[in-house]
Amino acid sequence: MTTGAFYGYYKSKEELFEALVGKHYEYILTCFKKAQQEFADLPHNQQPEVMSEISGICMYDILHYAYEHLEECKLILCCSEGTKFAGLIDEMVEIETAATHAYQEVLRELGRPSPRIDPALEHILITGMFHTFFELVIHEMPLSDAENYVKEMRAFYTAGWMKIMGQ
Repeated sequence: MTTGAFYGYYKSKEELFEALVGKHYEYILTCFKKAQQEFADLPHNQQPEVMSEISGICMYDILHYAYEHLEECKLILCCSEGTKFAGLIDEMVEIETAATHAYQEVLRELGRPSPRIDPALEHILITGMFHTFFELVIHEMPLSDAENYVKEMRAFYTAGWMKIMGQ
């Protein structure tokens, strides 16, 4: 395709990139936000009981979606620098951080206060959690292995967060 033909379809490379990955980026963020909202909407006394279940379902949903759209998701994760899509993990970290603070408030209301978490440590742990998860997609692990790794990662991170939160 000539440069002139390209610009007949897309005004810029960014517009082409958005056409390739935009709906996949939105799907991942929407799925994650929905899971966070479903958890927040639960009665507070139920939240500690199901904390890892809802997030687990969401992570498997995102994993399966990413594997169904592997090339597009890898573009987001590996090739989006300089575009608005480069911030996927950062956006997820912000959402997770706000949800963590809301959950800490729920624990306080339930008489199970959580110690203050240093904001820098919290950011590092949450960012690391998402990078760990997306490494499965980047490295194209066989799906059955990736599913098992998600199970193990969830156990690891859930135990760690419960310890940090004094639960």
